[in-house]
Amino acid sequence: MNFGLILVINPKNTSSKIAVYRDSKMCFLKTIKYTDEQIAACGTIPGQLEMRKKAILQELIDNDINVNKLQIVVARGGLIKPVKSGVYEVNDRMRQDLLKGVMGMHATNLGGIIASDIASLTNAKAIIADPVVVDELDDVARISGHPLFERKSIFHALNQKVVARKFSKSINRKYEDLNLLVVHAGGGGISVGAHRYGKVVDVNQAFDGNGPFSMERSGTLPVGDLIKLCYSGKFTEREMMQMVTSKAGLYAYLGTTNLNTIDKRIAEGDTQAAFIMYAMAYQLAKEVGAMCTVLDGKPDAIILSGDLFHHSGFTRDLTAKIEKIAPISVYPDEDDVDALAMNAIGVIKGEIEVLQYE
Repeated sequence: MNFGLILVINPKNTSSKIAVYRDSKMCFLKTIKYTDEQIAACGTIPGQLEMRKKAILQELIDNDINVNKLQIVVARGGLIKPVKSGVYEVNDRMRQDLLKGVMGMHATNLGGIIASDIASLTNAKAIIADPVVVDELDDVARISGHPLFERKSIFHALNQKVVARKFSKSINRKYEDLNLLVVHAGGGGISVGAHRYGKVVDVNQAFDGNGPFSMERSGTLPVGDLIKLCYSGKFTEREMMQMVTSKAGLYAYLGTTNLNTIDKRIAEGDTQAAFIMYAMAYQLAKEVGAMCTVLDGKPDAIILSGDLFHHSGFTRDLTAKIEKIAPISVYPDEDDVDALAMNAIGVIKGEIEVLQYE
């Protein structure tokens, strides 16, 4: 089967990662980085739209990639309204909700809009796949402990679904026939999902809520102390959100999220760095154990995905605590770009239906 070009767009806080696939194989990959000054000059996240779009189009021009040959532009899904798992066409309603930030504002909100704008230059289709707001929670999993609060499903749905299906295929089983615990630990937060027969029935809210601390996020904090700090007058709401979502975790404890730097410090005898890495594995193991109970203590497998599992010490410490629960499979190289491309290829082959966002 001959494919047109597939353009993959993954906006992050201070960069945009793009890739081009020809005949289902990656032929171009680039991370476009923006300075703090460029980001600040845009004011808001929606204000970054033109800057990011122009930079992406310029990269395509500079590398002789003809936008007229694009068949699909697929982007990382942002914070739209909760949806079921699947691939969605970027329509006007989705564009409006991404710009409004109906579930919150993040750089990924720009992905679908940029995809739509670039697709409109030709006859390409603009899609997103398994956005972070995929919601398959059991009703009991929504209970928080107070009726003013409801637990929400915001997690690495794209990555978790792809590795769950990849693992299922590797053992000649259907994803819909298995009970799986899936961990995704990338550059931001860590999410742990309980997949029961093809649906993520419980998962920690990894975007700004709970679970283990990670590279940049705090995870669950002592709630009493957090409330006191909010009313201390020392921090604004924005600063408190940054403290929890982007300036916490390894960054707060060690001053860096670079795993190579941390590994070097540990090798040189930095006991604090080694201890904090162990503490992160310890907290993640507790979250895996908790999610195990959702599956009645009988998961068929535990799947570990994301960059963090390139860190051998962290992976060793984690697996030592959870290996008795179920067999473990590790997918450290599974990233957003490949996951998005796989969904686009599935659409071209007619294996994946494109849904409408309403």
